[in-house]
Amino acid sequence: MKKKHFFLSFIAMMATLVTFSIGYSTQAEEKTYTIGTDLTFAPFEFQDDTGKYTGIDIDLLNTIAEEQGFKVDLKPLGFDSAIQAVQSNQVDGMIAGMSITDERKKSFDFSEPYFDSGLQMAVKENNDKIKTYTDLKGKTVAAKVGTESATFLEKNQEKYGYTIKNFDDATGLYQALQNGEADAIFDDYPVLGYAVTNGQKIKLVGKKETGSSYGFAVKKGKNPELIEKFNAGLKDLKESGKYDQIIAKYISTGTEDSSDDNTEMKQINPLKDSYVIASDSTFAPFEFQNSDGEYQGIDVDLMIRIAELQGFNINFKFIGFSSAVQAVESGQADGMIAGMTITKEREKAFDFSDPYFKSGIQLAVKKGNDTIKSYEDLKGKTVGAKIGTESADFLEANKDKYGYSIKYLDTTDALYSALEIGEIVAMMDDYPVIGYGIAQNQPLATPIPREEGGSYGFAVKKGKNPELIEMFNEGLKELKRTGEYDEIVGTYIKDGSVENKVDESTLIGMLKNNWPRLLSGLWMTIQLTLISFILALIVGVLFGLFSVAPSKTLRFLATVYVDIIRGIPLMVLAFFIYFGLPGVLGFNIPVFIAGIITLTLNASAYISEIVRGGINAVPVGQMEASRSLGLSYNKTMRKIILPQAIKIMIPSFVNQFVISLKDTTILSAIGLIELLQTGKIIVARNLQSTMVYFVIALLYLILITALTKLAKVLEKRVK
Repeated sequence: MKKKHFFLSFIAMMATLVTFSIGYSTQAEEKTYTIGTDLTFAPFEFQDDTGKYTGIDIDLLNTIAEEQGFKVDLKPLGFDSAIQAVQSNQVDGMIAGMSITDERKKSFDFSEPYFDSGLQMAVKENNDKIKTYTDLKGKTVAAKVGTESATFLEKNQEKYGYTIKNFDDATGLYQALQNGEADAIFDDYPVLGYAVTNGQKIKLVGKKETGSSYGFAVKKGKNPELIEKFNAGLKDLKESGKYDQIIAKYISTGTEDSSDDNTEMKQINPLKDSYVIASDSTFAPFEFQNSDGEYQGIDVDLMIRIAELQGFNINFKFIGFSSAVQAVESGQADGMIAGMTITKEREKAFDFSDPYFKSGIQLAVKKGNDTIKSYEDLKGKTVGAKIGTESADFLEANKDKYGYSIKYLDTTDALYSALEIGEIVAMMDDYPVIGYGIAQNQPLATPIPREEGGSYGFAVKKGKNPELIEMFNEGLKELKRTGEYDEIVGTYIKDGSVENKVDESTLIGMLKNNWPRLLSGLWMTIQLTLISFILALIVGVLFGLFSVAPSKTLRFLATVYVDIIRGIPLMVLAFFIYFGLPGVLGFNIPVFIAGIITLTLNASAYISEIVRGGINAVPVGQMEASRSLGLSYNKTMRKIILPQAIKIMIPSFVNQFVISLKDTTILSAIGLIELLQTGKIIVARNLQSTMVYFVIALLYLILITALTKLAKVLEKRVK
């Protein structure tokens, strides 16, 4: 008993010492306050592209804490949850764009106002006709439903004679303004200012209507020293000018004069070590592989020079236009530059830079064709265009007027081929593409002046990487100011491209210039096929055995697996794994791994059925005879059934291997540069589609024939 009492006394003494030391060290350190805030109230608090919370409230709080000597443990809870957390003493205070009202003062102590909010009017960036409310007479003004702005407009409607249009969110407001559905919009001025900062083509006009003031809050009677520190820090920030710098970082009026070409370039601080930039792989003269296998073009050169001027690093991913769009939307790329036309529809999902290229569309005919000199001459003839392009839209809109028929094709080289064999008498495409084709010795003529088209822009995901857009815009202005922009564009539009080392209009010349890339694409195809098929064999055999197992659970599991995988088209499966799955997992899957997983899953489902069919092809009496002799199910399968089934399965395995090899061509849709995609890249540069695809077909034929012969030798040995 004495030993026990002594031991307990010793423990109690040690606990007291630890508590005292912890308390002493805590007092010696800076005090940490837990502060609640909202989750999504840009520009006051929101997550940036790295997942870190930022905004006016966050920057103010952190700066004040640093200067006043305390630490902050930020808790993004949501506005209502933050209020309850303060009242229940779970946090020490809150900052969340919280308006100071008499009602709230009954429960909270507020700091001095740190931001005076209010309403303001905004118009399109180039609208100089609306400057005051009196200019709104007879016009349409928009606001969000149930807001102070909507109430203000309703109250003053008769006075200024405008009509009101209401929308549910800010996206609707901006879209209505850009497409002319509304002449002006009203919203909280910091929200509008943040929109300007993030690239919305609007500007704030008229006077700001006085609104509520925002304050930092603590529970009534609690943490008075925290309010004092906040007030003192806020005062210092305003006196030093740091307060204005923080506000200006997030809010712009859109009225600053940026048209002076002699203005020096602003240096923007990148927020990442390196930005992933997605692009097309076959869109000459904007991006294409030269004869050395390196990517070049207007887009490539512009992006590289802007990155150099602004001092940020880029990692190019040439994965095709559609894949680039999806990569940006899924967060696998930070931005994309791929001759992307700025449209109202795309602006709903992307933030665009200032236009870097004014495009247009042009009609081309076969060189020597003197019968077509105007659109009227196309009557009764067939004109070709690529699906979903401005050219296709133009031809469709004027089809009845000029009496031609339209043939839709997927690629530019397909248009050239159709024109060459007389399937179409004319083709329409972007004028730089036509010009590049002529520079590459395509026998084309352009008898009709080009039509004005849309503008190309650099794009990021909506609300993401605003600094990247800003850096691009500043770099673009600098390139135009110095004349380097004209030099880059002139290199490709006027002079065509860098001269090929070898004339690729002959088969020998084409092979001599491109054989390393063709072999590289072939090796990628072989790797994808071999690795995925080995893995598919393992998975497929396993599920095949499950499908004939005595257990109902295993048979059900195998059936569900096969039905799901076989029920999803291979391209859809590839898109889901590469673009969709990272959103669920929270991390990106490398494109090669995504390709392996896709082929493995697809082939394993079919191999599972091959295994099931092979086992069922063995006479059932052999299983019964073996079991009657006392052999277990597993031993019977291993010693008697499977050896016979394997001989039956081998031809089907060989067939599935060939199918898997062919299926690799589909993976070009997610950006894998296998053999077919390599061919497309070469054609985009030299426009020799017939020769290139002949060589590609020949390589596939040789590879598949060799593998089939090898498999037949193996089959004979097994038998």
